[in-house]
Amino acid sequence: MLRKLTLLSLLISGTLYHAKAQPLSAYTDVQNQIMVWDNGAIRKIDYLTPVDLKIGRIAIPYLDNSRNFKIYYKGSSRVMNIGFTNEFKVTDCIIPFLNATSLNVFDQGEVKNLTRLCTKYYTGDSLILYLDGRTQDFKAYYNGNIMPVEGFLADSQAGVKGVEVGSNIAAYLNYANQFHIFYHGNIIEQELYPVSSFKTGRNTVAYIDAGNQFKVFHDGVTQTLESFAPQSYSVGCDLVAYVTVDGNFNIFYKDKVYKMGFFRPVYQVSDFVVLFQDPSGYSKVFQDGETTTLEPYMPEKFQAQYNSVAYFDRNNILKMYSNGEVYEVTSALTPGQDNWKLSYDVIMYQVGTNFFKFYYKGKEY
Repeated sequence: MLRKLTLLSLLISGTLYHAKAQPLSAYTDVQNQIMVWDNGAIRKIDYLTPVDLKIGRIAIPYLDNSRNFKIYYKGSSRVMNIGFTNEFKVTDCIIPFLNATSLNVFDQGEVKNLTRLCTKYYTGDSLILYLDGRTQDFKAYYNGNIMPVEGFLADSQAGVKGVEVGSNIAAYLNYANQFHIFYHGNIIEQELYPVSSFKTGRNTVAYIDAGNQFKVFHDGVTQTLESFAPQSYSVGCDLVAYVTVDGNFNIFYKDKVYKMGFFRPVYQVSDFVVLFQDPSGYSKVFQDGETTTLEPYMPEKFQAQYNSVAYFDRNNILKMYSNGEVYEVTSALTPGQDNWKLSYDVIMYQVGTNFFKFYYKGKEY
């Protein structure tokens, strides 16, 4: 994703809590109070530094200073339980959490129990794949519903393995090493023979089949991209970036292959964008079928998420690419310090001891 989704962010004691997606972000002030930036408005949601906190696109779950599990959602903080939650994750849309072995999900303001006994689970933005310890089968929570995925030998060493969950799609090998894809509530028997590798994104699974062919499943349709396995590949939202066996850099995006050239670039796929360095040394971003040049060099440090890439240029100016535009955010920061963060399409940065600013859609808050 896209990758398996990455779930962050807690930086305690005067550092920043950052949103994984716009328009949420948060921080602790000098009094250790948790402050949330919600689409331009600042709200105080708690009085003490939390034990743990993660930020999603529409909600902020956290364990408060007494280990009570709370979720900030739609303008207010709600207590989910008092001291029972031992693990939680956050995505764009849902928040799975464990109370001992009981797996629950917070979805659009409601809490649903998926099973009282869970030993393993995998989550995406709108999908949870989990092993129900009571029935000993794999199930999926998707679009508000629980549905069976695999039952036979699901909990054994020969059962479901190699699970990859993307934003809204999952792929795995079953007990017979057959390659299956869970997509839009359906189990698709993709390959009868084991695949050597596979990666998931949004609406997309790329994989190398038993015959060493490179294939992509996208939006219900399977295509063979290459007759031989690529040197490398990475999957995002509706896209796959890869270097062919003979050294061509290509990007598959929404059923079309864009041939970027004969070179082996440094590249990174993050959600909807591909950041790469061309043969001349220029850093570029591919998004929505278009390529935008950033700098005549590759920035040493950068952060890329969702529709955006943030980095310092050689004049120590923090810049941001977002949805085809390049912005100069600020020159008030020192490169190398951990006082700024890109979270989805929001940059939050700290100036001074207790002054925080936010940059979103070309506007400073």
